[in-house]
This record gives sequence, C-alpha cells and structure tokens, in this order.
Amino acid sequence: MNLDFTPDEDAFREEARTWLAEHLPAGPRPPEGDEMRAFDLAWQRTLYDGGWAGINWPVEFGGRGLTDIQQMIWYEEFARAEPPFTLNNSCTFVGNNHGGPTLIVSGSDEQKAFHLPKILRGDVVWCQGFSEPGAGSDLASLSCRAEIDGDELVVNGQKIWTSYAHVADFQELLVRTDPSAPKHKGISWVICDMRTPGIEIREITTMSHVNDFCEVFYDDVRIPLTNVVGQINDGWRTAMSTLSFERGTAFMADQVELAAVVERLIDEARTRTGPDGRRAAIADDEIARRLATARAEVTALRAMTIAGISRVLRTGVPGPEGSMVRLFHGELHQRVYQLALDIIGADALRLTSIDGHGNWTGPYLQSFAYTIGGGTTDIQRNIVGERVLGLPRV
Repeated sequence: MNLDFTPDEDAFREEARTWLAEHLPAGPRPPEGDEMRAFDLAWQRTLYDGGWAGINWPVEFGGRGLTDIQQMIWYEEFARAEPPFTLNNSCTFVGNNHGGPTLIVSGSDEQKAFHLPKILRGDVVWCQGFSEPGAGSDLASLSCRAEIDGDELVVNGQKIWTSYAHVADFQELLVRTDPSAPKHKGISWVICDMRTPGIEIREITTMSHVNDFCEVFYDDVRIPLTNVVGQINDGWRTAMSTLSFERGTAFMADQVELAAVVERLIDEARTRTGPDGRRAAIADDEIARRLATARAEVTALRAMTIAGISRVLRTGVPGPEGSMVRLFHGELHQRVYQLALDIIGADALRLTSIDGHGNWTGPYLQSFAYTIGGGTTDIQRNIVGERVLGLPRV
C-alpha cells in the first residue's frame, strides 16, 4: 500500500491550512448548555458556508464528494492549527459522523432530503439512543420497547449514556419492536424527535466533571412509522452500519488529535524536570522509551486508519476491521494520558491541558471511557476474532 499523498491531496492540505488560519474561532468553547450548543452549531455553519462540511459525503447529499483520505487530511490540519476545542467532543459529532452517514446508506429519500441538509448546515443536533442500563456492551439485549399503533410507534423504556441528549433535536434510537424474536432480531432503528411529549431527560455528571451524558426516559412516546430507517425489525443491520462508522472513520479526528497530544507532550518532556530532579524528563531512558513508543503507535494507528479507508473505497461501507482501530485507539489513548501525568507530575492538578479544555486530570479521567464507549475492549476483541479472523464463538 502506498501511504504517500498525491499532488492533489497535497494541494488540498494547503487549501485546508489556509482556510483554517483565517476562520478558526479564537475564543474557548463554552463547556456546557445552550452556549455550548450555539458555539458548535455556529462552527458547523461556518464549515458549511466555507465548503468544508461533509467533505467525504456524496455531492448529491450536500457534501463535497471527496475521499476519506482528504477527510483525514482535514482533521490533521485542524489539529495542527491548535484549536481551542476538539472536533470529536462537538455536539454535532453524532449527526455528522454516523447519524448522517447511516441515513445515506439506509435512509429513505424523504428522510435524506429532510435531515441531511439540516445536519450539514448546523441547524440541528443529533444524539444516540442505543445503550440501556442492562444493555451496554451487549447491545442486542436492549429492552426499550415500541409497539405499533396505527401509523405510529409507541415507545416505552430508558436509555443511558446519551451524549448531548439535553441539547439535541433528534435521536438515532434503537427499540425492540418484536419481543418474541431472538435478541438480534425484532429491533428497529428510528429517528426520534427529542421534543416529542413523553420524553424526560436527566443529565449525568461524570468523574471528569463533564455533564454531556444523559439518561432518557420514554413514556408512551409516539413516533411516526415513517421515521423507521430501513425496515421494521431490521434495525440490527442498520445499527451495525452505524457502529461501523463509529468504530472506524468517525474517530479519525480523535486519532489525529491524539497524535498532536504526543508531539506536544514530547515538548513538555524537554522543558520539565525528570524523575531524578536534575535533568529534563526526556533525558530519562524510560520516559524517552515511552514517548518514542507512543509516537510509533500513533503512526501505526494512522496507517491502520488509511488501510481502513482503502477498504471502504472498495466496499462503500466500513466493515468489522474498524473494531481493530477502535480497540487499539482506546487503549493507546489511555497510555498516552497516563504518560502525560507521569511527565507533568503534581502540576497536572493546576495546569490547563494542551487542548485548552481544563486541567490535565480531566482528559486523563475521560480517557477511561475510551475502552468502554462504542463497545468495550472485550466486545471489540470478539468482533475482530469472529468477523475478521474467522475464529469460532466461545
């Protein structure tokens, strides 16, 4: 595989770098609430107006129709610009990175026409209603139920860990529409208007002092059958498409930002005193080894991502190989931030983080979620073993 960029891709990089230098917001992103939502949507609208929204979305759905490689170049240039906020934590993430792409693959013409332009323009926020208190890693055990009543679904149940539900307009919602079917059957993927009567949202504050997560309760929530994406009782197939995006190319921004973290951490090690109290931290053999390993691993992660992009170019849809990227990235993310605390030391309790989002301990605590969200590391290993390596289920 040739990992070099073409002249067109190099020209695209220069175009992106120039545009970001002229348009990147200078002020910090508000940490929560309506101000955060307004900031994220305003940035999405800026991207749309500048022609940078939906870089790899098909032209017929409002995107630029460019490649995932060019999308990755965009993420690299965004991280290089040292922005005051991250892309993967934006409340526009779900709509842009797997809600919208799922509709492109599985949605009806009417659903695409109504929702995709709103997502790209920054008119709406989407959230994901998949996990439940008893159905997290074992997503197929979900029990949130929807009964057909005329031309509507009546939904009752609960979802949890729903990022940005409190500021969302729409939700990609998994519900059980046939409780008598095997657990991977009888599930439907529906678009839920978050302002529908019967929805109650409770915010959850995490140990990293982030309150993006929410619990969502549904009490006789009525959703039109026209909001079903794909077919009734065929939602597991649609959900696997969604999760393939989430575990694969959707996290390119996060991977690129992690590479930038490593480079800035190397700079920190050059200026901070090491364990012996005399020399720079980078002069310590063990710290130098861990930094070199981290740099090599983020480079390997980039190569894995490019390989995944090449497969998508052939198939049109991310496959189970995305779980390899998701697994490696989650564990690497934790190693990098553990290394950061080892280098920064007690100063981590008072210094702002390299990405401008609070102290170093916040990103460290948040890193624990990377081996849980989107499917735990055990789930990812099972997917790799069964669907990539062809091993028998145990």
